[in-house]
Amino acid sequence: MTPEQLATGLVWYVVFLLSLTCHEAAHALAALWGGDPTAARGGQVTLNPVPHIQREPLGTVAVPILSFLFAGWMIGWGSAPYDPLWRDRHPRRAAWMALAGPLANVALVLLAAAGIHLGIVAGILSPPESARFTRVVAGTAAGYSTGLAFFLSVLFSLNLLLASFNLLPIPPLDGNTAIGLVLGEASARRFAHFTNHPGFAMIGLIVCWKMFDYIFEPVFLLALNLLYPGAHYG
Repeated sequence: MTPEQLATGLVWYVVFLLSLTCHEAAHALAALWGGDPTAARGGQVTLNPVPHIQREPLGTVAVPILSFLFAGWMIGWGSAPYDPLWRDRHPRRAAWMALAGPLANVALVLLAAAGIHLGIVAGILSPPESARFTRVVAGTAAGYSTGLAFFLSVLFSLNLLLASFNLLPIPPLDGNTAIGLVLGEASARRFAHFTNHPGFAMIGLIVCWKMFDYIFEPVFLLALNLLYPGAHYG
């Protein structure tokens, strides 16, 4: 591995770990506010990545590194524990808990967008001629501005992907539980019981994996054109 590839992998991992930590910490905090201290007792209400790594070392360390080495990008997972009895008693609170994770990723997309525009105003960043996942913004010179552009591009795109993916209303994703926000308590409880089955989870993940490229591409293009009004990326 060259020094450039090593630096690229390090940036990817920092962004991945930040994104995952914020996502899981948001779940844990929303659950605590909703009356379930399970994740808080496990140390998950924190932006310190260590407790999240300790809970899911395979999804937070091994799989991201291996996916980068073999595919050039990172995939992985984390988790925040919750009390199933609490979820059954308070399905709407559980829905807010589920929604909190993707909303944290949306917040990071907005933070990246703000950083991109500040960099453009400062003259160290510029809109790219052609955009892609790791090139949402370009540096105006070699060196730190190029590195900053890569960091902000990955931060923007990865969190857009995580938010979009997790909001799909398919088990076992967060969007499936968040449906409880538009249902009455009794209906939300019945819906949770019906979809909370390992078979649905496996089928749901396969369906999401197959269809997500068709979903994310228009979402990504919409986000780019909102980031750069009038640019007409396509």
